[in-house]
Amino acid sequence: MGNKSSLLLRPEEIAQIQEETGFTPNQIERLYSRFTSLDRGDCGTLSRDDFLRIPELAINPLCERIVHAFFADSTDDRVNFRQFMNVLAHFRPIKAKKENKLNSREDKLKFAFKMYDLDDDGVISRDELLSILHMMVGANISQDQLVSIAERTILEADLCCQGKISFEDFCKALERTDVEQKMSIRFLN
Repeated sequence: MGNKSSLLLRPEEIAQIQEETGFTPNQIERLYSRFTSLDRGDCGTLSRDDFLRIPELAINPLCERIVHAFFADSTDDRVNFRQFMNVLAHFRPIKAKKENKLNSREDKLKFAFKMYDLDDDGVISRDELLSILHMMVGANISQDQLVSIAERTILEADLCCQGKISFEDFCKALERTDVEQKMSIRFLN
């Protein structure tokens, strides 16, 4: 069941994935092993259910949004290993003077912005922000408090006074935040 040998990845595939993502060959092989252990159907792809079986992900309040990110480029509701790696690359720590196309500060911000932009229209509306806040805090805060937080956030972040947060507004609001560090996961070598 799953957990096939990393020898199924050809050296040229490892080199291509390394070029696209910045992961080391050893990291790629370790992540391939994890990918194959999640692939319950042994078909070389993952379904949404495969992702939902990851305990650390299942308990995350934004689980659905995170899983959705893996399927953004999928045409058949399945994710292959390369797609899996391209999404994980957004969480690879940025090394000084060594950036790749999937891991710049701007790309990390675009990825985070998409977590909030539920309808993919390029802006975060009050209702979208309210939905995300509700996912994050559940019933721990009253609906009135959530509405107040959402409205205040939009008021403070919306530089163009359109009642929504654009990507530019989002970037400006986070300009003093260490996004590179906060959106990084340490991957073992």
